[in-house]
Amino acid sequence: MDFDIVIIGAGLSGIGAACHLERKNPEKKYKILEAREEIGGTWSLFKYPGIRSDSDMYTFGYSFKTWDDDKSFADAPSILKYLNEATEEYNVKDHINFNQKVIHYNFDTKQKVWTISAVNPITHEKTLYTAQFIFIASGYYNYDNGYTPKYSGLENFKGQFLHPQKWNIDLDYKNKKVIVIGSGATAVTIVPTIADDVEKITMLQRSPTYIAALPNKDKIAKIIKRFLPKKIAHIIVRGKNILTGILFYNLCRKYPKTMKRYVLNGIKKELGDFPLEPHFSPNYKPWDQRFCLVPDGDFFKAIKKGKAFVETDIIDTFKENGILLKSGKFLEADIIISATGLKLLPFGGVKISLDNSPFDITKQFIYKGLMLSELPNFFVFAGYTNASWTLKSDLTSEYISRMLKYLDKHNCSSVMAKVIEENLGELPLINLDSGYIHRAKHILPKQGDQFPWRLYQNYILDYKVLRLNKIKDKRLLFN
Repeated sequence: MDFDIVIIGAGLSGIGAACHLERKNPEKKYKILEAREEIGGTWSLFKYPGIRSDSDMYTFGYSFKTWDDDKSFADAPSILKYLNEATEEYNVKDHINFNQKVIHYNFDTKQKVWTISAVNPITHEKTLYTAQFIFIASGYYNYDNGYTPKYSGLENFKGQFLHPQKWNIDLDYKNKKVIVIGSGATAVTIVPTIADDVEKITMLQRSPTYIAALPNKDKIAKIIKRFLPKKIAHIIVRGKNILTGILFYNLCRKYPKTMKRYVLNGIKKELGDFPLEPHFSPNYKPWDQRFCLVPDGDFFKAIKKGKAFVETDIIDTFKENGILLKSGKFLEADIIISATGLKLLPFGGVKISLDNSPFDITKQFIYKGLMLSELPNFFVFAGYTNASWTLKSDLTSEYISRMLKYLDKHNCSSVMAKVIEENLGELPLINLDSGYIHRAKHILPKQGDQFPWRLYQNYILDYKVLRLNKIKDKRLLFN
C-alpha cells in the first residue's frame, strides 16, 4: 500500500485536511492529488474581476491559522496567499502531486485497500495509487463548465458572451456596454468592480436575491486583536462571528416576515431614493436561498451613483446588439456575462466501485455529513450552505483525526456506516431552493429525516457531534 490516506483536491478543504493530519496524526503517510497545476481550487480557478469570499475570513479561514488582514472579506489573491502560507507552515507542499485527475476509485473489501486511478490531463499518462483511506476534498461543482441556460437567439449576438467560470483575463470592457445576467454572489461582485470602467453596466435578473451590506473592517475584531494575543483574538473573533451567523440564520427561519423587513430596511438605507420594488424584494423567505453579502455596500453604492443599473425581467431573445426582454424593453450590449451559477458534480464525477462492481451514490445516505452509507474508509469534506464552508470542513478533519486514532487503538483497518433504522425517511441533500440544487437532485446522495443521517446545518450541534460525542456508534461497522 502506497499511503495511509489519499486526499483528493488541493483547495481550501484539501489543504486544511492535510494541515490537520500534520498537526494531529503526524504518523500517517498521505498524498494530495490535484487535477490542476496549482493549489487553491475555486480561488485559483475563477479569474473574474473582484472575486472574493462572501463569508468572513475569521470563519472562512482555518481554526488553527489566524487571519491577520484587516479586511474581513478577502479577495482571491489574499485567500491564495493565506493558503500558501498554510502549506509552508505545515510542510504540505511536498505531499502534493499536481496534474492528477482522478477517474476511478475501487475498494477491495478483502484487502481493505482503495485503488485510485488518475490521469495526467496534459500527458494522458495513467497512474495508480493505493491507500487505506480516501478523503474527498474536490468541492461540489463541475470545474470544466458552469451553468449556462439555453438562451433563445444567442447565436445572433455579435458581441462577446462569456460565463465567469471561463473568464477571459484579456477581456477589454473599458467604455463598453455590459450586461451581467444573474443576481447571485458573482453578479453582485462583478457589477461594482467594473462599473467605473464601462460605459454602462446592467444586472439583469429574473427575480431578486436577498443582499446584505456588511462593513469590510470589523471594528470589534480590531479592538480584540489590539489587546489580546493573536491566537486568542482569532478564537474570540471566530466564535463571535459563528454565533452571530447562527443567530441571524435562526431568526430568519423563525421570524421570516420580521427579518425580511429588517433586511429590506437595510437595503433602503444603502440605496437612498432608488426604489426597492421590484429589484430588491424577493418573493421567498430569507435563507430559502443563499444570502449575498456585499462588503461596504459597494454594489449599492454603484447603483446609487448611477454607475450601475438593475433590470428585473425575463429574457425573450438575444439580438445582434443586445437582449430583448419579455416586457418589450431592449438592453443594448457589447459584452454579456452569464453569471448564472454552477453545475453541481459530487465527488468530481469520479466513478466508484466496490470489488470492481459499480457503486451508486444516489442510493446512499450521508452519515454525520461526512461518510456515505455502505462505503468503507471514504470521507467527504462538505461545508455549510448557511455559513462558512470551512467551519464544517474543519470539524470533519477533527472527527477524522479522532476516528483514525480509534481505529489504531482497536486494531481495525476499516470503518463503514450502515443504516439500521427501519423507516428512515428521505430528504433532499441540500435544503435550499436554489436552481443549481434542483438541477442536481438526481445525482446527489440522500439525507435522512433523523439524526445522524440528517444534516442540521448548525455549527454548535456539529461541534458536539463531531468533536465531543463518542466515535463508537451502532451504525458504524469496524473491521
